[in-house]
Amino acid sequence: MKKYLALPALFIAIPGFAQPAPQKGFSGEVSLNAGIISSTSNFNVDGDATISSLENKADSESEGLIAPLGNVAYTFGEGLKQQIYFGTTREDIAVGTLAVQLGYKHKLSSGTEVDVSFLPTVISGETWRNPYQLNTPRKETDVSGNAYRLQLNSISGSGFSLDLAFATTDVEGDLTAGTDLARDADIYYAKGSYRFTLSPTSFVSPSVLYIQHDADGTASSFDAYGPEVSWFNILGRHSLVLTAGFTQRDYDSASTLFNKKRSDDELSLFAAYEYSKFMGWKDWSFISFAGYGDTQSNLTFYDESSYLFAVGLNYKF
Repeated sequence: MKKYLALPALFIAIPGFAQPAPQKGFSGEVSLNAGIISSTSNFNVDGDATISSLENKADSESEGLIAPLGNVAYTFGEGLKQQIYFGTTREDIAVGTLAVQLGYKHKLSSGTEVDVSFLPTVISGETWRNPYQLNTPRKETDVSGNAYRLQLNSISGSGFSLDLAFATTDVEGDLTAGTDLARDADIYYAKGSYRFTLSPTSFVSPSVLYIQHDADGTASSFDAYGPEVSWFNILGRHSLVLTAGFTQRDYDSASTLFNKKRSDDELSLFAAYEYSKFMGWKDWSFISFAGYGDTQSNLTFYDESSYLFAVGLNYKF
């Protein structure tokens, strides 16, 4: 569900602390970011179409990034406890989750905030139709799917939150279909976190996550789990969020192609910074974010790494 440093298409940085809308009606943010993104992966369609070995290490591919994006919300109801929103939320961006979503929030009398959303872009992208083909050019294809998310924030007024999601993914014309490496899948995601207040302007949020990736091919199916921690801090007009995570993926079976069961370890680092009232402009902020991800597999073909850096301006209305 999480797109750390993912496709260079939908990036917006609006880090900081979520604030309730001060009045009924519409509100939102829009941001323009520019930067660079780089990735190293044998599944990257910007990389070499022809490979000669399954022991091949992919070359790094870099490109510039210019991305306008934003979010809009409508707040209503008694006590302004209900909201409909569309876009990428700053709570997600602060910790490196980059996904557009359409959702509804309702803060209950118990203090729990219920957030239900539909994510139409989080699965979409491109990959190789025949990723393991050697010595002839591989063909590109589209990846599509939908995701549905339920968040329970500040449960009963506590610091505990729960994030649940379900997604389906479909690789169009997948030439691995019918094999133990078939990639169409159902995905189940769960993440529990707790917020510890360090000071009125600083807190830390450790979490644990679990993912069940139930693919058509047993060698593409896995269970993933790992810890994550985020540190949030505000100092005057400066806001900073740092996030680090580690995920281990254990696959269900060995593939006939590699004759070995796959196992991956993934490290992810993300930083987001905001300087409010940039140049003395009331509703403008300078924003920047940087991230790094690295996956080490016991099968060289699946080793991946990526990084990004971007800066931009954000306008809040």
